[in-house]
Amino acid sequence: MPARAAGAARAARGHRRAARSAALLALALLLAGGAATGCGGRATTHHKPGTSHEQASGSVGTLLATADAAGHKLREVPAEGAPEVRLALRPDSEDGWNLQLSVKNFRFTPDSTGGAALPGAGHAHLELDGRKIARLYGPWFHLPAAQVPEGAHSLTVRLYADDHTAWAVSGKPVEGAAQLTAPAPGTPGGHSHGEAPAQPPPASGQEQADRTVTITVRDGKVSPAPARTELRRGERVALRVTSDRADTLHVHGYDKELALPAGQEATLILTADRTGLFEVETHESSLVLTQLLVR
Repeated sequence: MPARAAGAARAARGHRRAARSAALLALALLLAGGAATGCGGRATTHHKPGTSHEQASGSVGTLLATADAAGHKLREVPAEGAPEVRLALRPDSEDGWNLQLSVKNFRFTPDSTGGAALPGAGHAHLELDGRKIARLYGPWFHLPAAQVPEGAHSLTVRLYADDHTAWAVSGKPVEGAAQLTAPAPGTPGGHSHGEAPAQPPPASGQEQADRTVTITVRDGKVSPAPARTELRRGERVALRVTSDRADTLHVHGYDKELALPAGQEATLILTADRTGLFEVETHESSLVLTQLLVR
């Protein structure tokens, strides 16, 4: 009997060890599955064309080897049911122009930008004479007169998927275009209130901001060194940036963008209407300019 009891005890211990091993294995598989799900879920906005994430999200349509003028790969879809866009504009009563995007078979999805491509979803890019000046997350956009030099220009809006590939039909990007003629500064109908396109906004415009942050980018370096700019919720901050190369300023979390012409000061006035820590960076050079800490 003692020998039989000892054998039973050994068998019970063996069963407990096997149960623990099985439980640990199940936990490991569960964690691995969760990690895999995370890679396929909401991505950050820092994925760029040609990255592995873009290749992994190519189940919608056909990812072509060709790219648009900005270097974004084309995502071909059938003409029937494909996204469409038209661009219309009209002068604003105070400054610049108001642009309207009329879309079909398409919806704007700013909350999932950087994720996988979904049918008929994404954002748009606005180009002036072939140069990107803004990313659009909705059907309306105000184009300040200060961003448009005097003369005739071409405006183009192009539709992109969340993974930054360009929607395309028959090998051509889905886009709309309109012509714009900007009068000389101070000309009636110019809506520029006398400010020249290459000059910073007048002092009266700066008075609209509670704080002003002045930043210079030269030879890939930011001056002053990137730091945190603390704001109270509801305050307005003016970001005055001069870059020695053409680039685009982007305020993460607010999804605000501003074209930075080479060697010219550009100003973005932002209302800090949400709390948190938000990075301000450049798109092309990927430089952090400052961090907005809104309490």
